[in-house]
Amino acid sequence: MRSTQVGAFVLAAQFPGQGQGEALHRAVRAAEAAEAAGLDDVWLAEHHFVPYGVCPSAVTLAALLLGRTRRVGVGTAVSVLPNAHPVALGEQAALLHLTSSGRFTLGVGRGGPWVDLEVFGGGAEAYERGFPESLDLLLRWLREPRVGADGERYRFREVPVVPRPDQALAGPGTVPVLVACTSPGSVRLAAARGLPMLLGMHCGDEEKAEMVALWRREALAAGLDPAAVAAAGHVSAGVAQVADTRAEAVEVLTKAMPGWLRQGLEAHTTVDGRARGMRDPQAYTELLCALHPVGPPRLCADRLAATAERTGIRRFALLVEGSGELAGTELNVRRLGAEVLPLLPRAAGTSPDTPPGTGTGPGTAP
Repeated sequence: MRSTQVGAFVLAAQFPGQGQGEALHRAVRAAEAAEAAGLDDVWLAEHHFVPYGVCPSAVTLAALLLGRTRRVGVGTAVSVLPNAHPVALGEQAALLHLTSSGRFTLGVGRGGPWVDLEVFGGGAEAYERGFPESLDLLLRWLREPRVGADGERYRFREVPVVPRPDQALAGPGTVPVLVACTSPGSVRLAAARGLPMLLGMHCGDEEKAEMVALWRREALAAGLDPAAVAAAGHVSAGVAQVADTRAEAVEVLTKAMPGWLRQGLEAHTTVDGRARGMRDPQAYTELLCALHPVGPPRLCADRLAATAERTGIRRFALLVEGSGELAGTELNVRRLGAEVLPLLPRAAGTSPDTPPGTGTGPGTAP
């Protein structure tokens, strides 16, 4: 049976009545607790100008956490590529890869049509059409010794790549990259490049299984090795809340999450005034509780195992801060590690004492 990897998904969510520093402090503590609890990974979200998440640079927070930990993998979920220069992001990723013995994974995504695009200068064009060019330039930077560009958005003379990811003293020879996929188009784009997917927590198992099947078909059609296609390390995002009973876990989330979702989602502003819909916060919270491991340890483990069986995905990024409280988040992480992980199939060497570079975090997964 293939092993299951469980990671904490940390948004640095600002709940009603909280300050931004409080949200960031809880994010850092959650990540430290994840390492102590024996989780495999910590995945960091990135948002701009909204209390939905107050971390504006996932790679910066990843650098801090890689310095504070010794075993756990740290990944971005995701760095918003239309807001960044691919070379600058590639340099940062290479730096974290080389200095952490390969514990860093770069997750990238297209983001949304938000005002961020105006502030950072990419404009709607970077969101609507520019993602493939940016992604390909980023991948070249992470894989080649010298890179130049002659595209629609990026044009520059050939320059040497410094530092090069393949100069690592330990760990894999390149920075693992995955792509957030929310549509068939993004699935095809990731598959053509052989990049694993990050699938969102709003999706159920059936939808995720369909996306994995599409990715496999497209990857094989693109000529990827069947063994590599079968071993692709896709990641399923979700929510985890461990409690003694299902009712208790649901109550924790339905009391706290709707207020956060309401103020966080309402704060998003589109770059071009286009109409946007918003999920009902209460109904969305209830949906997340129905889809994901929310309840006693056995139920949580069974829910993760069922998702793995239905979708083929065995890597999970689970939102752990749904209570909105520091103590509640730390307790949730501890229980996830102590009571849920032992019920799942696990690879050898995934205890909290595993030496650096030998665990199954994002930097070492297939």
